[in-house]
Amino acid sequence: MPRSALSAIACAALVLPFAAGCVANEPADASVVGAGAVKVDSSATACTLSAATAPSGTLTFSVTNSGTDVTEFYVLAADGLRVVAEVENLGPGLTRDLVVQARPGTYVTQCKPGMVGEGIRSDFTVTDSGTAVGPTGDTATQLAQAEESYVSYVKDQVGALIAGTQEFAAAYVAGDDTKARGLYAATRLHWERIEPVAESFGDLDPLLDLREADLEAGQQWTGWHLIEKDLWAPAVDANGGVAYTPLTQAQREAAAAGLVANTQAVVDAVNAPGFTFEAFQIANGAKALLDEVATGKITGEEEIWSHTDLWDVQANLDGARVAFEVLRDVATAADPELARTLDARFADLTALVSAQGSAETGFTSYDALSTDQVKQIAAAVDAVSEPLSRLTATVTSAS
Repeated sequence: MPRSALSAIACAALVLPFAAGCVANEPADASVVGAGAVKVDSSATACTLSAATAPSGTLTFSVTNSGTDVTEFYVLAADGLRVVAEVENLGPGLTRDLVVQARPGTYVTQCKPGMVGEGIRSDFTVTDSGTAVGPTGDTATQLAQAEESYVSYVKDQVGALIAGTQEFAAAYVAGDDTKARGLYAATRLHWERIEPVAESFGDLDPLLDLREADLEAGQQWTGWHLIEKDLWAPAVDANGGVAYTPLTQAQREAAAAGLVANTQAVVDAVNAPGFTFEAFQIANGAKALLDEVATGKITGEEEIWSHTDLWDVQANLDGARVAFEVLRDVATAADPELARTLDARFADLTALVSAQGSAETGFTSYDALSTDQVKQIAAAVDAVSEPLSRLTATVTSAS
């Protein structure tokens, strides 16, 4: 569904070897445009850039919507997840400039015709011009930039989440269980990456993500895991000794409608005017995501029927790493050793998970992992969690 924007243009700064900081996104004057100007044409089917490389420093992306739907344009970090800068709500026939201070490195550009789905992506390279590029301003300014960056990331994830959820629900209602099973884990990635934000909206998290084992007496079960169980029907011995009764068509339709409606409620809350996520919440959320891995994913209890837990582990890792990286500037200044430790331990955990697959190619079924492999991942999660638990205090004390 189209996203309501907090502003016509959002700007985000990440302090990474390959990141960027945004400056005011007013139409650039002649001194800004020039060697650093890149024209972007966003149509219904293409996202065409006039150049695939540019020198580091101040870059101006002049974005024109030649399509018939409202579009968006993003500059993403190398992992394709973190939003460095974006233009939102660009109507047909309009042109808007996005000015970015870019460090050398690899980026991903993305157009989103209709402002839904994964969009149209391509790689973009910033070469080293020899000019120093870095954040300016005091700690308060850096934290404000981090918060804005994280909100942009969350908005991007919920946009992909609602599009994927609608497709998943439609397949499930239509009885195309093979397609629905194929969409299940890939769609949930977007949920798991930003779950601490969803949890801030009260009942929406249990309505969408409650496990059967956590149901209270008399509580109605809704959400992803209700449908998961129906798609991966358990054997008698895994269902309390009784045969599983598949949901009726009417029950399927109700479960799917509730999933879409509650997901849309998350989207609406994230895009409501004034929504923000403060720096301390971002840091706490990073730790909460790894706690989710340690208490639910490592045990195999989260995806007990589908065994897609490694998708969730990857998503939680993505979300925790993004949260740390948007706060990196302040954390590094306050405690450089903490930042170095987190870099190293995130890398170790990433390597272990990547050895079992990827979000693009799929992951090993969790029940196929050996006891030693599970222990190795658990130990790596703990190794990240310990220093990550100090991030909130480090960030808040610096401010």
